[in-house]
Amino acid sequence: MTKEEMLELSKKVCKNTLMETLEIEFTEIGDDYLIAKMPVTSRVHQPDGVLHGGASVALAESVGSMASYVFLDTEKFYIRGIEISANHLKSISEGVVFARASFIHKGRTTQLFEIRITDEDQNLISIVKLTTIALPKKN
Repeated sequence: MTKEEMLELSKKVCKNTLMETLEIEFTEIGDDYLIAKMPVTSRVHQPDGVLHGGASVALAESVGSMASYVFLDTEKFYIRGIEISANHLKSISEGVVFARASFIHKGRTTQLFEIRITDEDQNLISIVKLTTIALPKKN
């Protein structure tokens, strides 16, 4: 499957999911990374008008899990997130944030990602570590 086909597939599987609700859109795929973007509007604000940390974590887990999905053989495996940790470094109240998931470790069973969430000016908003697991599908 080409990168363009993988990117289209990642968009298609998000219909009627949290990713669609949060307006997360996968925008770029490389040899070992995936990028998604999410608009920062009142839909993802906490009560004082800035991006909710939970929305940032949802974005990070979405892009990391989707990276596992597109880079592993999902004909044979289910992908699940098993651990996530986030540090929120800067607030943002409007615009767009981008999440880039890059492999730290790409094992057969577990995968470890670094996900950097930045704003449109490349300011680091959050940095996240995500561990995913590939579980075999039953035939």
